Amino acid sequence: MQGVPAPSRDTYASVKKTLEDKAAPYAAKDPDIFLQGSYSNDTNVSRDSDVDVVAMIATTFAHDAPSLATEQYQAFEKAYAGSASYSYAQYKKDVLAWLTSKYGTGVRPGKKAIYIPAGTNRRECDVLPAIQYRYYYRFTNILDQHYASGICFYLQDGTQIVNYPKQHSANCTTKHQDTNSWFKPTVRIYKNMRNYMIERKMFAEGVAPSYFIEGMLYNVPNDKFGTSYEDTFVATFNFLSSADRSSFKCANGIHMLLGTSPVTWRSEHCTAYLEALKSLWQKGMA
Repeated sequence: MQGVPAPSRDTYASVKKTLEDKAAPYAAKDPDIFLQGSYSNDTNVSRDSDVDVVAMIATTFAHDAPSLATEQYQAFEKAYAGSASYSYAQYKKDVLAWLTSKYGTGVRPGKKAIYIPAGTNRRECDVLPAIQYRYYYRFTNILDQHYASGICFYLQDGTQIVNYPKQHSANCTTKHQDTNSWFKPTVRIYKNMRNYMIERKMFAEGVAPSYFIEGMLYNVPNDKFGTSYEDTFVATFNFLSSADRSSFKCANGIHMLLGTSPVTWRSEHCTAYLEALKSLWQKGMA
């Protein structure tokens, strides 16, 4: 099974140090730099080549406060009126300029993240500039408020994307512990089978992202994991095939797994992946 290799650790260390440099134009915003994705969750396989790094600032944040009760939202507006002066667009522009100055013209913005090419002792890396997102449960005043803290970024067309990578990672770790260390190896099995099928054109790249595979398996009862890899695959797959997957939550515990929003898995893609797995298992991986 795959673990976090040294080049990935070195890549993260290098990029983190660069992003946290006090000479950066956004340094006063005190960015929180952390890993997300397969390397963060220790579910990477050999085909996972790049390292995903989040650079989040909390001094600017987005929120769902309008969904609070009227009096709570009014209190929120009063407390934070005119507080945001540094926009997400400016922050992303500053991060891009800083990374380009440090890693060269190969650095380029993508649909979501900023790409850093591989270098000496460094893998390819994607840096996602993000602001904090607050999913509110209660707001009385600044000293009495309760919310789930996530990240928020915007696509080039203005589409807002909200996610909760720290909750996702923590919940996957808990699931791993609760399954006697079977969860993460099982995720790798499902990912390796996906990669095998993509290479043989059984379905297209992008149908079954790693994030959603982790989320899907997060919903499988703990007693379906264990004994052997073969038994675990059969038990987890049989559960997934017969379960009401419309009730599944993402591993972050907040979003639904299946849906039509930018942060959910299309139901037909999940079904296509499971059907391809069944076909592959029946034929044998030959």
